[in-house]
Order: sequence, then C-alpha cells, then structure tokens
Amino acid sequence: MSDLAIYDKYQHLLFERRGNGILWITINRPEHFNATDKVLHWELSKVWLEVGEDPLTRVAVITGAGRAFSAGGDFGMIDEQHNNFRRVSEIAKEAADVVYNIIDCPKPVISAINGVAVGAGLATALMADISIMAHEARITDGHTRLGVAAGDHAVILWPLLTSMAKAKYYLMTCDFIDGVEAERIGLVSRSVPLADLEATAMEVATKLATGAQSAIRWTKRSLNLWLKQSTPAFEASLAYEMLGFFSDDCREGLDALQEKRDPDYPSARD
Repeated sequence: MSDLAIYDKYQHLLFERRGNGILWITINRPEHFNATDKVLHWELSKVWLEVGEDPLTRVAVITGAGRAFSAGGDFGMIDEQHNNFRRVSEIAKEAADVVYNIIDCPKPVISAINGVAVGAGLATALMADISIMAHEARITDGHTRLGVAAGDHAVILWPLLTSMAKAKYYLMTCDFIDGVEAERIGLVSRSVPLADLEATAMEVATKLATGAQSAIRWTKRSLNLWLKQSTPAFEASLAYEMLGFFSDDCREGLDALQEKRDPDYPSARD
C-alpha cells in the first residue's frame, strides 16, 4: 500500500512526498483555473484533518497547478447555492471547516501562491501559517463583487494582518492586489518572483521540517489563539455571507461575472 493511500479519496488534490517530512499538495483543476467546485470545496475543508494525523508529514505546502492558485467558486456551484437553503447550509459548514481545520492542524501549513487566488482558494492561501506569494500573482476577496458579504476568512484575518483601514478598503472594493503590495501591507509572509516561488517554499518548508517540532507546533497553536478570539466575528461574517445567497444582488453579481460585464445591482438602482 502506498504511503499516500490516506489521500486516495481526494479527486482534485495531488499529493507528493518530498523528503524531510514535507507533503506537497497541488490543487489540480488547471483547465478551470483551479476554481472550487463542490468536490474541491469539500476537499479543501477536510484535507487538513488527514494532514494533522499523517505520521509521515511534518510540514504541508499547498499550491495550484498551472497559472492559478484557485480562481474562486465555480459558477455552477454558486448558481446551485442561490436561493437553496440546503446547499447554503452545507457550504456554510465547509467554509467554517476551511478556517478551523487549518487553524487546528498541528502541522505548519505553507501556501505557495503561484497565481490568482479568490474565494475559498484565497481563504486557504491566507489561512496558511506562512504564505509565500509570487510577485506576479493577484488576489482579491471577491465576495462583495459577487453580491454577498465578505465571509470565509476575511473578517478575522485581514484586519489582524494589515489594518482595519486596509481591510475595509480591499474587502469592500474587491480591488486586486499583487504579491508585492500584499507583502508590503503585511497580508502575506513573503513575495518572490514566480520563478523562485517553488524553491523558496521548499526552503522554508525544509527549515520548519528540520526544526524543533514541538516548539514550532506549540508556537503555531499559541499564535492562533489570536484568531480563535475572533470566532464571534467570523461566525457573524459567515452568516451574513450565506444570507446574501438569497438576494437579488447575488443573482445579478453572478450573472455579470458569467457574462463578463459590469454588474447592475438591484440595491444600487435609483
């Protein structure tokens, strides 16, 4: 039996052991810019449970195949959520698990952000303990552009990493940020040229994988108490996001994205 057999159930994630206890995870829907469909969304919420229990893994690195890290929610998945209480309830649980399971994973998680990251993909990228972003990559939270409140990770993480002023600006406008600016405002740990991204991620992963394991894990656990103190804000933001999937603005936001046009939100009409 392969030593990766515990990951056999994952369809859109690839796994590779790179020595020194480093597990390399690749989001693998490159033909769709690694957008999160129902399967991938579930996988990104659950994989950290396996990583935490994997005796051969000391550090996990996650990146995207092709030109994107993960380009947000698959349009088909979002369309199914609109005005669908059952599906919204399922997504709410998974969105919470993306955040909580990375926080609670005892092993360090590194993200190597190689291209565009939006939505659940961005939550995974930024919730990682160390985030390394290519200069050329671009990220946006994207929720208000869709017509729903910023939920997922954003309300607890962005003000802590940057400032309340920057968080409000970027979460309400959905302006894109490249790797250089993301590092400048403190949103990511490091930014390097795309050509150096994989080597840099491996260098950092090796440093952690060969370090004092209990000390590193307990440091992660202690620092993440800052995030756990923000649980009420996170739960509120997630509830507001899910409420938005029952709105006309969300319907218009999704239609505009699919039709590649500017949205005309019903709530903003005279």
